[in-house]
Amino acid sequence: MSDFLATHLVSYGPFLLAALVLNIAPGPDLTFVLAQAATHGRKLGLMSSVGVCSGAFVHVIFAALGLSAILMTSALAFAVVKWVGVLYLAWLGASAIYATFSQPAAGKNTVRNVTRITMHTGDGFAPDMPAKTAPTAFRAWRQGVLIDVFNPKVALFFMAFLPQFVNPALGHQSAQFFILGTVVNMIGFIVETVVVLAVVAAATRFQRYFSGQVMLGKWLQRALGAVFLALGVRLALSDRSM
Repeated sequence: MSDFLATHLVSYGPFLLAALVLNIAPGPDLTFVLAQAATHGRKLGLMSSVGVCSGAFVHVIFAALGLSAILMTSALAFAVVKWVGVLYLAWLGASAIYATFSQPAAGKNTVRNVTRITMHTGDGFAPDMPAKTAPTAFRAWRQGVLIDVFNPKVALFFMAFLPQFVNPALGHQSAQFFILGTVVNMIGFIVETVVVLAVVAAATRFQRYFSGQVMLGKWLQRALGAVFLALGVRLALSDRSM
C-alpha cells in the first residue's frame, strides 16, 4: 500500500502542485470571483466560482473529445469564440455601471433599502437595484459559465497543460484528460472558495463602519463593471499563443 501511494505521489505530485500554483496565480477567473464576492457577498461569490468551474468543465470535455484542437488550428474559430466573449464582458460591464446611475438618488428610502439588502446578504456592499438587474445566484452562475465558455484561452490552457501528465502507457487518453481536467477544476474551486470566504470576512468587518454609506455600494458596483470591461480588453488583446 505504501509503495502504491509513493508511486502515485511521484507520478502525480508535480501535476497537483502545478495545478495548485496555476489556480492561485491571479487570473480572469479569480479576479471575477473576488470582485463578485466583494460586491455581492458570499453566496454570489461562491456561485460565481461554481459558474467559472462549470464553464471550464465544458472545455475539459471538449479537450477530452479532441474538439478544443479546432481552436488551436483555426484562427477563425478562435476569433469567433473570443469576440463573442469580449462582447459579453463589455455588455456585463456596461450594464453593471449603468445600473448604478439608474438608481434613485440617495436619501432616507435609499438608505433603508441598502440596510435591508445588507441584512439579507450579510456580507456584501451592493446597492439597491431594480429586480430586472439585481444580482441573483443563478445570474452569478450563468455569468461565470459564459465568461469561461467564451474564453478560448481556457481551452488552449487545457490543451497545453494536461497532455504533459497523460501517460500513454495507461491507455484511455481521453479518460485521463477528463480526470486530470476535473482535478484541476476541483482545486480551482477550493482555492476560489478560500478567497471568497477571506474577502467576505474582510467585508463583514468593514460593514460595521460603512453600512450606511450608499455611495460605497454604488462605487463597488461600478468597480465590478470596470473589472468586466478590463477582462474584456484583456481577452480582446489575447491571441492563440500561451
